[in-house]
Amino acid sequence: MSRLRILVLGPDCNPEQVSMPFVTYSHAAALAQLHDVTLAVRSCVEDPVRRAKAPFRTIEVIRQPRLERIYAWSLRWIFRYNFNNQALTAFGYPFYLAFEWGAWRQLRHRIFAGEFDVVLRIYPMNAVLPSPFAFFLRKGPIPFVIGPLNGGLPYVQGFSQADNQRQWISGFRMLYRFMPFARSTYRNAAAIIAASSQTYAEFAKFRDKLFFVPEPGIGRSVCSDDPRSRQPGAKLELIFVGGLIPCKACDLALRAATALLRGDLARFTVLGDGPERSRLEQLTRSLGIEKAVSFCGWVSHAEVLTRLRSADVLVFPSVRDFGAGVVFEALASGAVPVVADFGGPGDIVYPDVGYKVPLTNENDVVAKMEKILAELAGNPRLLERLRQQGVSYARERLTWDAKAQSTTQVLNWAVRRGPKPDLPPPKLLHLERAGWS
Repeated sequence: MSRLRILVLGPDCNPEQVSMPFVTYSHAAALAQLHDVTLAVRSCVEDPVRRAKAPFRTIEVIRQPRLERIYAWSLRWIFRYNFNNQALTAFGYPFYLAFEWGAWRQLRHRIFAGEFDVVLRIYPMNAVLPSPFAFFLRKGPIPFVIGPLNGGLPYVQGFSQADNQRQWISGFRMLYRFMPFARSTYRNAAAIIAASSQTYAEFAKFRDKLFFVPEPGIGRSVCSDDPRSRQPGAKLELIFVGGLIPCKACDLALRAATALLRGDLARFTVLGDGPERSRLEQLTRSLGIEKAVSFCGWVSHAEVLTRLRSADVLVFPSVRDFGAGVVFEALASGAVPVVADFGGPGDIVYPDVGYKVPLTNENDVVAKMEKILAELAGNPRLLERLRQQGVSYARERLTWDAKAQSTTQVLNWAVRRGPKPDLPPPKLLHLERAGWS
């Protein structure tokens, strides 16, 4: 298959940050290994993108210094760098519109001159932020593809962790369908890539051009080659990785592990920090497990991977997690994931590599996870089998290379160079959604 000439819109892609900037940069860099990729970015990320030296054909910098200064000031003084604030998503919308308008003005002559085969927007990933490029290219000359897209997870009922995380603006989410370019984005896109079963269900009307590709990925070097196995009589090494905020539900993980920790059959390491830390430390004291639990705070990414390679089980009952990058890393590192069957973790984990527990109510989740952990503690062969199968699964299916190959199938279909790929979501959710007109 010949190399595609792809114009990738990734205004905030950044290899030196975490979360979406890193995820989208890594995706673009993996595509650049297979195709001739021109990456369009803001000037504020130009230096880190160039330092990373990925094999992009060119890096197009869209310079809008006044707008970038306004956004940076607002991010610092209004939103206090709180990237979990959903109001920040709404606030950023006009800035993304301005970026794409600037990119169109700067690159449209090259688009019409035949320099590119397809336009792919990978950032922002939030489905409520439409793209004017789909409208600009509605009559050609090349197709527009958007994604992977994520977002839209509902707040589960019966969990205080979700209730404590809910924001006032959440109730207005579906109003994005009435924003400029919202309808034309998905009507005119040649293909839509969803990063979760939930998002896939939201766009089910467009199923004839809808595909599933997971949000995060991992470097092949992360996949463990360590054939280690748990020594007879050794304690079960449990780990939680993530921000200590209500929706991550670290309290459910600690409660589920209490029986093993009290019996001196396990140790529990918590990597991460946040406003819930003092409450969680108090919880360990009230449960009588404080000597078996280590709160390590934030550590480097390299240290996270080292700790995951030393762990037996990732206990991650998050009640609202979109991408589940830490679950990818756990599988690759040989830590067996025990997760909530919801959002990103529920899409990625399946019985041959880990466990997922339905979100019924808090006590039921704790009881089911407690039973799973007891089974793993008492069955080293089962733990080892799941560990090995998880590493193989990560190496074959969850790397950035695998993600780029799946995206390539979609792009080749969009430009009519290949068959329609079979990329369904892990779950076929049936949701009652307001129709698109």
